[in-house]
Amino acid sequence: MSVLLEFSIFPLDQGESVSQEVSQVIAMIKKSGIDYQLTAMGTLIETSTTADALSIVQKATELLHKDGSQRVYATIKIDSRVDKKHRLQGKIQSVQARIGRVNLNPNRQDIET
Repeated sequence: MSVLLEFSIFPLDQGESVSQEVSQVIAMIKKSGIDYQLTAMGTLIETSTTADALSIVQKATELLHKDGSQRVYATIKIDSRVDKKHRLQGKIQSVQARIGRVNLNPNRQDIET
């Protein structure tokens, strides 16, 4: 089974810029070892169950509250399939097979952390 979950999560009470708080969430996801892709408007993750995907969102929420946020906002989209795996990259490859390379990250700077 493949569960793709796209979410955006951020505190509403930490000022205009929340990159510090969002960075902590991304670090948690990175440390978890699951496949993920950061975008300018959210993060995509791929897990083998819906429960695992929702667990990441729960951990992100708890992390932001623990860091002092009184109010956290999140949006979530889920796409699950029992007949496929590795769809995070597969979906992109499917489009590229039809039309060629696509712009995945304009002005990308490859920085390893």
